[in-house]
Amino acid sequence: QVHLAESGGGLVQAGGSLRLSCAASGSIFRVDDMGWYRQAPGKQRELAATITSGDTANYADSLKGRFTISRDNARNTVFLQMNSLKPEDTAVYYCYADVISRTNWVSSDYWGQGTQVTVSS
Repeated sequence: QVHLAESGGGLVQAGGSLRLSCAASGSIFRVDDMGWYRQAPGKQRELAATITSGDTANYADSLKGRFTISRDNARNTVFLQMNSLKPEDTAVYYCYADVISRTNWVSSDYWGQGTQVTVSS
């Protein structure tokens, strides 16, 4: 089994910063792409940022210049540094990882449980 554990969400004022972390653990052979999605109240889940194992990052257009995704391959951990936060960034943030597990040797997407980010105006 593979488990993703997120941390770092919370309440912050507009203009502030937060850093999210997500660590993959369990029966892992290899972790490929990792990333973050977010879901605001009443809206569909949307891509925030992704990063390949070679550190190629991709961002939603609205987040470029404010959010930075990074990863620590040795610890199977992905981070999302969020700066200049706005009230519209309020959402539940979900991490995911594309993992080949030692259990079935198949590449599958695994998801974290989500962490709440609330930005007050």
